Amino acid sequence: MNLILLLVLVVAAGAVLSVQAAINGRLGESVGVLRSSLLTFAVGALITGLLIVFFQPPQAMSLLQAPKWQLTGALFGVVYMLVMVGAVPRVGTAVATVAVILGQLGMGMLIDHFGWFGNPAIELSPHRVLAMLCLALALLFMYRSRTPQAVSGKPRA
Repeated sequence: MNLILLLVLVVAAGAVLSVQAAINGRLGESVGVLRSSLLTFAVGALITGLLIVFFQPPQAMSLLQAPKWQLTGALFGVVYMLVMVGAVPRVGTAVATVAVILGQLGMGMLIDHFGWFGNPAIELSPHRVLAMLCLALALLFMYRSRTPQAVSGKPRA
């Protein structure tokens, strides 16, 4: 796959995550954080199961044969979902999304630098640190620019 197309798809996936966070935040306010998260995972499991049945080529090993530490990644999706469903109605979709991206960037840079989880090591450069600082500054500006109505937690029309 063309690298540019892949990056466009990754950006689109990020956009979809923001839409999901906004919708699930509202649903979480209506039915509760856990029920909203359950719906997301149930629908996701159903769709993924259908994709596996109809499109997944055979793999060298099954989930039960994979190293157990690799299976723990699924737990982090639960943490993300619960936190976002609870946070979006309080801080807004943009602030919550930038905060998530800041966390992703920081951990991603550590994983790259140390080559954790069998990934290739990519040295932590001054440019990467500067990018992290710029994103942290963006988060600060976005958080401080929230309106009093958003801070009060009252739903907007």
